[in-house]
Amino acid sequence: MTTLVTGAAGFVALATIEALLARGDTVVAFDRAPIPAEARAAFARLPGRMVEVGGDVRSAADLARAFAAAPVDRVLHAAVITAGPARERSDPETVVAVNVQGALAVFRAALAGGVARLVAPSSVSVYGAPPPGTIAFGEDETWPRPSSLYAITKLATEQMLVRLGAVHGLSVATPRIGSAYGPWERETGVRDTLSPHRAAFLAARRGGLALLNRPTRGDHVYVRDAAAGLIALLDAPSLDRSVFNLGSGVATDVAEFCRALARRVPGFRWRAAGPDETPTVVTHVPFDRVAMDIRRIRDATGFRPRFADLDQAVEDWLASTASA
Repeated sequence: MTTLVTGAAGFVALATIEALLARGDTVVAFDRAPIPAEARAAFARLPGRMVEVGGDVRSAADLARAFAAAPVDRVLHAAVITAGPARERSDPETVVAVNVQGALAVFRAALAGGVARLVAPSSVSVYGAPPPGTIAFGEDETWPRPSSLYAITKLATEQMLVRLGAVHGLSVATPRIGSAYGPWERETGVRDTLSPHRAAFLAARRGGLALLNRPTRGDHVYVRDAAAGLIALLDAPSLDRSVFNLGSGVATDVAEFCRALARRVPGFRWRAAGPDETPTVVTHVPFDRVAMDIRRIRDATGFRPRFADLDQAVEDWLASTASA
């Protein structure tokens, strides 16, 4: 099975490529940026085969080269700019061009390539702040209220791809991924809001003190669970829906994650930042979110998160770092 992954050098894409290669698949890794050297070395030890192709998702010619690199069965479109407020102010044109027009270019290339399925991750951010009384975000029950340019482009993209998939008869899935954290997250130049979990994890490994701003709650999903859910959607023989929640199914915050870290990293210290202190672990979402209802993806694919328990996620992350 061969999967073309766009945005291959990104966080969630790397975790998904790793899982695909681990089971022996072929991956065409497409990105303007190269796969990080550390990831390339780790992936070379896996039984699958990775073919790197450089290019821009907005370029039909670049995408055609990627599809020509190997017979592609399905596409994971993970290329995106996760824009923060500064980029929204300075360069909204590129954010919209990559996130929306890039997705359209990938759809056209996938259609021309005769692939069986296109999975294009969306985001929990499309829901915005939960209305009062909301117990969990539901795909049909919760009306999206995106409040950032990134979230607006994700909602526009998922709606566009679902419609075009129906028009052209291409199976499309647009999973709304929770706030991801875990191995392979790093500064990429297109991911402006890194997870607070990463900052806490790095502080714990350095033996430093983590100072938290307000640790808002939400569906924080360990990246290996996100990758497993994406692969489950790629693999499913048929799908009668396109929009899926892909998360842990529980609401947690980074303070709970820090407690789990402290149980496994001796000497790790953390606390809330004082009024005159600069937080080193920053939660970027200014409001609490609820968990996502993940029954739809479970029923459609059998997906169940393995690392919804924070202690298990911390243990796996520490183990993966030790073996790198």
